[in-house]
Amino acid sequence: MALEVGIVGPSGSGKTSLFTALTKTGGGEYGKTNVGMAPIADARLEALAKIVSARKITHATIRVQDVPGAGEAQLGNLRQVDALLVVLRGFGDAPDPDGDLETFSLELLVADRDHVERRLERVEKQAKSGDPKLRAEVEELRSVLAHVETGVPLADYPRELPPELEPLTTKPLLAVVNGPGGIDLKLEAELAELPDEEAAAYRDGGASALDEIAGRLRDALDLITFFTAGEKDTRAWTLRDGQTALDAAGAIHTDIARGFIRCEVIDWRDLVEAGSHAEVARRGLQRLEGKTYVVRDGDVLNIRFNV
Repeated sequence: MALEVGIVGPSGSGKTSLFTALTKTGGGEYGKTNVGMAPIADARLEALAKIVSARKITHATIRVQDVPGAGEAQLGNLRQVDALLVVLRGFGDAPDPDGDLETFSLELLVADRDHVERRLERVEKQAKSGDPKLRAEVEELRSVLAHVETGVPLADYPRELPPELEPLTTKPLLAVVNGPGGIDLKLEAELAELPDEEAAAYRDGGASALDEIAGRLRDALDLITFFTAGEKDTRAWTLRDGQTALDAAGAIHTDIARGFIRCEVIDWRDLVEAGSHAEVARRGLQRLEGKTYVVRDGDVLNIRFNV
């Protein structure tokens, strides 16, 4: 399943422009919930595709959801995302992105408090059956509620949270200032509708300002990228740092994970320098690894399987 990011922030701050810029969909609809896939630019992918003469290049992606408004009902739709991008107004009269971020962080805290209260009310009724597990959860939820009512996010809760909770204040929160001193999201949304070559020419060959957001997301979510390099399709995939070759197989297809035999591993730089898989093997730069191998950023994997 693709990693997912929610775009949030005050009304009119530029959330939909950021969604359009990230997903290159031709435009999200203002005032509506927009969902799309954001490709993650990676120059290594193009370099590998040239080596194997790939007919198709597929970038790694992150699922992006843009919700209108910032009320508890809207924020509740984002409890299962992996991170939040909060868009802050840095344009117009008297912009105060720092103050807006503080206000929004408080809204997240209030939404979590209400979420815990509802869960506590429901479990208290169920615990009347005498189930010791439910009674233990009631006590833990009361402790969680007391914590959040002090104004401290649940990321700082000293014990493990009940697994049924889906708190917002445990998620990475990345601020994106729209305007001078930040990113011109209106411009980035317009450039996203152009072919990549034209957009790059407008920037004089420079990188998109959105690349910084992608980098911050990678850091916040502890992401690494691995590649599959074939003539038919050369593709980038994301994993959490510390995940294994078996996890990589599952990211590609569940059947591949189920029938995993072994994994051929090449560092992407070795493949580019050698110029072919055959030359990499001749130089002894290809390794055979098992399902517990911890995948490294930049690994090119060829997973052998049998179903």
